[in-house]
Amino acid sequence: MTDPLGFIGRGAGGLGGAGGLGGIGPSGGQGAEQTNASGPSFKDVLMENIKQVNDLQQDATKAVEDLTTGKRNDVEGVMLATQKADMAFKMLVQLRNKMQGAYEEIKQLRV
Repeated sequence: MTDPLGFIGRGAGGLGGAGGLGGIGPSGGQGAEQTNASGPSFKDVLMENIKQVNDLQQDATKAVEDLTTGKRNDVEGVMLATQKADMAFKMLVQLRNKMQGAYEEIKQLRV
């Protein structure tokens, strides 16, 4: 039986003699170092995507302001910028909804 969460090796001597697995999994020390070295964390990726959505929304707002003040003539470019910002925001909302759904499922797990 595998232990993906690293619960077997924890505690005083582990459960049922499983304390000998010390170097395997997140509780062993090596697992945490390898996880961080393999790439950016989920938080970093999420924050970067939120920043990109914010930038797209700011660009769309600026394009609309420029169009209304006469600094810009291309209506197609303004519409494209607003559609890109809208689509990015909708995708971010869907990601949030999926994360909330996963969290609710995890909360309902019986341990």
